[in-house]
Amino acid sequence: MEQRLFVAACIMYIFSWISKKMFAKKRLETGNKFGFWHASFLLLILSCAYYILNFIMSSGAENPFINQGFSVKKIIYFVVILALSIYGFFAAKKKTEEQRAPLIKADLEWANTVYFAGFVASIVMFFFVQAFKIPSASMQDTLLIGDHLFVNKAAYGFRIPFTQIRFLEFNEIKKGDIIVFSFPADSKDQINCGGYQYGRDYVKRVVALPGEKVEVKNAKLYVNDQEVANQGFERYEDVKRLESDKYFQPSLYQKLWENRILEHELGLSLRDNFGPVVVPQGQYFAMGDNRDNSCDSRFWGPVPRKNIKGTVWFIHWPLKRIRLVK
Repeated sequence: MEQRLFVAACIMYIFSWISKKMFAKKRLETGNKFGFWHASFLLLILSCAYYILNFIMSSGAENPFINQGFSVKKIIYFVVILALSIYGFFAAKKKTEEQRAPLIKADLEWANTVYFAGFVASIVMFFFVQAFKIPSASMQDTLLIGDHLFVNKAAYGFRIPFTQIRFLEFNEIKKGDIIVFSFPADSKDQINCGGYQYGRDYVKRVVALPGEKVEVKNAKLYVNDQEVANQGFERYEDVKRLESDKYFQPSLYQKLWENRILEHELGLSLRDNFGPVVVPQGQYFAMGDNRDNSCDSRFWGPVPRKNIKGTVWFIHWPLKRIRLVK
């Protein structure tokens, strides 16, 4: 998410820089050229504003240009933006040379404000804090649908933007940590949890570390052949427990799981009876606290360290839910 915000800020900066050069060289002297420039500015800044507002309203959970589809609301926004840009062209085209100076100044000031705010926000999100909104009940009752969170991205060290290089790793990831991570999909065509998850952020709790053996028997979690006692955050429902009538050799089972296609073979039965598997080095086993309503590592495999963005810090909205998260 922060990468797209950074790119939007870069686009706004480049537009501002090119505009200053063109005005300095007097390449926008005619009414048509000046009108086209002003219309382009309106189209760009209004689109950026739409993107940023949607980004903030969804707490970074959605990409407003990709993930939300073509809703009536979105079409109305685009029509309004286009109409304002067309109006801006004709209005700017009629401006005299004396009237253009204050319009140019105002436009460039807005452009500077947008790209500066975008750069600052993306840097904060890259290194320190990211907003996140809970979209499902998989972590209930710890986290509820609609909870707005702040994620501590410095908890496990810093990552150099656009790379997988980390430094100053203060804390190790441990069992019980509630982590936010980008879904481990290798391609946009990968299907898990009934759909495409590529690019989405997930929140789950770490239940097993690299090298540990994990198994679920009749909905009970076992790590290294020891049953994990309930710690108070687990939620179970009174449902019929499922078993699969399929059998795979342990090596094939492990391979299918690591390749994220085990759920295609065994489906919902993995909820209640899973494994055993060994968590690969550099990866983690994560589950939702709402164990009977969570699509997690039982279904789509381990979470690579490189995908983990940080740990959930605290809930900041709604007001009655404000609290540190443990």
